[in-house]
Amino acid sequence: MDKLFAQLLRLYLMPDAAAPAALDGQPPVALVSGEGLRRAIVIDFPRRREAGPERHWLDLCAVANTLQERFGFPAPAVSITGDTGYRLWLSLAEALPEGDIRRFLAMLRDAHFPELELQPNGQVQLPPSLNARSGKWAAFIHPGMGASFAEEAGLEMAPPAAAQLAFLEGLDSIGKQQFMDALVSLKQAETPAAPPLQPALPAAGATAAQEGLLLQDATLEDIVRHLHALGIEPTFRHVLPRPA
Repeated sequence: MDKLFAQLLRLYLMPDAAAPAALDGQPPVALVSGEGLRRAIVIDFPRRREAGPERHWLDLCAVANTLQERFGFPAPAVSITGDTGYRLWLSLAEALPEGDIRRFLAMLRDAHFPELELQPNGQVQLPPSLNARSGKWAAFIHPGMGASFAEEAGLEMAPPAAAQLAFLEGLDSIGKQQFMDALVSLKQAETPAAPPLQPALPAAGATAAQEGLLLQDATLEDIVRHLHALGIEPTFRHVLPRPA
């Protein structure tokens, strides 16, 4: 648990954040400081009633891939909420003003995703955590497995902390200058409404890990190969021993 919280602190939390006492009863964590700064951009993708059952997953993929392809942002984390939705987690290397983040997301929405809210979440329960309404667990997941949670985005059992840790250890943060460059590029964009970008398909022979993008079409072999490389059994219930 200490190692997992250290990764959450490295990526998403303000330096003075306190570790939760327990997973199943933790209160929501405020992502915005008293000075109006934040280090995490967490975007909710709830199931859309008027759309198909996987539409919210495809929305998340499209947003995540656009951020990586257009602005060169590092790969984000993805979590399930324990209920019916997904969350996209973007890490900022330095705390930035809430106003700049909201402006960035608003311009991104206007340019590429006019049908989506794209509002930064102000407070969340840190995965893994028990969703009190559904009785299922919220958790970080491998992006290639996202579509399998489209109908029910929760786990019956608490995921091992080691598996959750493996999903975060290799992630990087968005640098301040990188974010500001992206903000400026959106402000200077002349085209007011570009069509939404679809999630990129992998090149022949490429795996989800090689691409670094969120792939809604990852094969079972891709997923198992990547999880085994991380020492994670695909059911999320066991951690395989790493080879000596």
